[in-house]
Amino acid sequence: MKKFALVALMLAAVAPALITSSAATPTIVGVASSDPQFSTLVTALTAADLVKTLEGKGPFTVFAPTNAAFAKIPKATLDALLKNKPELTKVLLYHVVSGKVMAADAMKMNGKMAKTVEGSSLKISVMGKVLEVDNAKVIKADIAASNGVIHVIDTVLMPKMMK
Repeated sequence: MKKFALVALMLAAVAPALITSSAATPTIVGVASSDPQFSTLVTALTAADLVKTLEGKGPFTVFAPTNAAFAKIPKATLDALLKNKPELTKVLLYHVVSGKVMAADAMKMNGKMAKTVEGSSLKISVMGKVLEVDNAKVIKADIAASNGVIHVIDTVLMPKMMK
C-alpha cells in the first residue's frame, strides 16, 4: 500500500508538468522559427519588430516566403530592405491577412482581392489547382498555428507602390 501511495504521489507531482508540456500548437512565429526554410523571414520579422505582432492573438493568415523566395531578390536590395525598417514593415505586413483563411476558402476567391494588414490588397488567383497570390505560387498550404495559418509561397510579395 505504501508503494501505491508513493507512486500516486509521484504521478500527482509530475502530471501537471506532463499536461503543460504537451505539444501545444505554436504561434505563427513559433512555426516559422522552427522551420529552417523560413530563417530569412524570421530575420526580417525580427528586424521589423513584428515578432510580437505575429505572436499575438490573431487570427492571421500569413503568406510566408521561403529562403529561396528571398534569394530571388538581389542581395544588395535585400540588405538595404532589411536596414530600412519602415519599408521592411510594409513588405512584411503585405504578406499578412487578418483572419484565418484556409486554402480551400482562398481557392473560392479566384479573381478577388484580399486586404492585407499593410493596407493594400493581394489578388487571389487559381491556375489549374495552384493557388496564387499576386505573382507568387502557394507551394504548401494550411500549416496550422495557434493564432492562424501559414501558406508557403515561392516569391516575396511587394506592395504595388514599391514595385
